[in-house]
Amino acid sequence: MEALREAEAELTVYVHPSNAADVPRAVARQLSALLFSYEERFDGVLLAHETTLVDEDIKDDGSEVKGKKKIRAKILNGLVPYFGVRVHANLLIFSPQPDMILEGKVEMLSKESIHAIILGVFSVAIMSDDIREKFKFKRKSDGGRFVSRSDRQHVIKRGTMIRFLVKGVDTEMNCHITGSLIPPHTGSMRWLSVHDAEYAAEINSGNRRSRNVSIKIEQNEQEHRILKNEDSMVKSERAHKSRKRSIENR
Repeated sequence: MEALREAEAELTVYVHPSNAADVPRAVARQLSALLFSYEERFDGVLLAHETTLVDEDIKDDGSEVKGKKKIRAKILNGLVPYFGVRVHANLLIFSPQPDMILEGKVEMLSKESIHAIILGVFSVAIMSDDIREKFKFKRKSDGGRFVSRSDRQHVIKRGTMIRFLVKGVDTEMNCHITGSLIPPHTGSMRWLSVHDAEYAAEINSGNRRSRNVSIKIEQNEQEHRILKNEDSMVKSERAHKSRKRSIENR
């Protein structure tokens, strides 16, 4: 998918001293807290990350020596002494831009609009003015469908994977996308794979990368869910201890 890009970054992650016993895990938790939300520093939404702590040592003259196992972290001044850890990160970022061609699954549609979802996370709205005229809306018991007047086999309904042009992106709504089905090579992906030579050649060359990306995203979704569950358990435990102390103090 055109909006997916891989990037490398040198980051400094700030870790609380209580997590000093397992710094790699603490770093992973900090980055996982950013998953699936728009970040200006990345110019997109972080979908996956792989991190490596930067091993370094410092000579007396202040120059760095690479390859050492010892990691020096700088303590920050303040009430809470967080320490900064240098990290090399490989990032997978979703960064849609106007005029890109993207793909999504139709979740809901009516005569006025088509609503789809990308990667199971990001919403897309295609209004009636941006659906080419050759598509006619027909009401059915399953909610309706758009059928092409030139080829009745070209159908867009709930569950259809579609290919569309990006018109605009609202980053304040976590990359909510406005799309269009007016340009050529857009519409039902199944129909295009048979009747559109350009698209057929494109998907044949991109299948392997798409599978790898899906695996990475699924792994990080699981990690994100685990992180949220762990945080909720910690909050629950703290609340329980607080109530226990208040009872004992009475």
